[in-house]
Order: sequence, then structure tokens, then C-alpha cells
Amino acid sequence: MITKIITALIQTVNFVFTAYFYLILIRCLLSWFPNIDRYKQPVAFLYDITDWYLNLFRKIIPPFGGIDFSPIVAVFALYIIQFVVIYALYLIGALFA
Repeated sequence: MITKIITALIQTVNFVFTAYFYLILIRCLLSWFPNIDRYKQPVAFLYDITDWYLNLFRKIIPPFGGIDFSPIVAVFALYIIQFVVIYALYLIGALFA
């Protein structure tokens, strides 16, 4: 019983992290189109949901030559966090199996 719950939790966490990765990717791709108004929906929602996370890395990594490399580091950190959380859930599930 607990194994099924942990498995469902791992799948849900994996989906959330993957969805957030795609939101960051779409946001980066939208930055290539300067004519898109970032203050109109649904683009404003996308910026609101991703800016807080990307701003953490923009404080550390300034733009270099007009290119913002912070999304690359942010995605890398997101994958590391995803791995750690899923592995921790896997270990918790292994304790109860």
C-alpha cells in the first residue's frame, strides 16, 4: 500500500519538475520575440511563475555580452533538485517495502 503511494508521489513530483522545466524553456523562447507583450495574459502568467526562480540565478550570474546564461544554470539546478527529491522519496519507499 505505502509503495503505491510513494510511487504515485514520485510520478507526481517528476511531472511537476518536468512541467516547470518546460515553462522555463517556453519563457526563454519567448524572449526571442520582442514584439510579444509580456504584460498580457497568458505571457504575464508565464513570466510571473518563472521570474522568481530565474531571478535567484540572475543575482549570481550577470548577463555576459547581452546574453542571459542564468536559465541554463537554473535548469541545471532544477534537475539536481529533482534528482535529490525523487531519490529521497525512493529511499523512503524502500524503507517501507
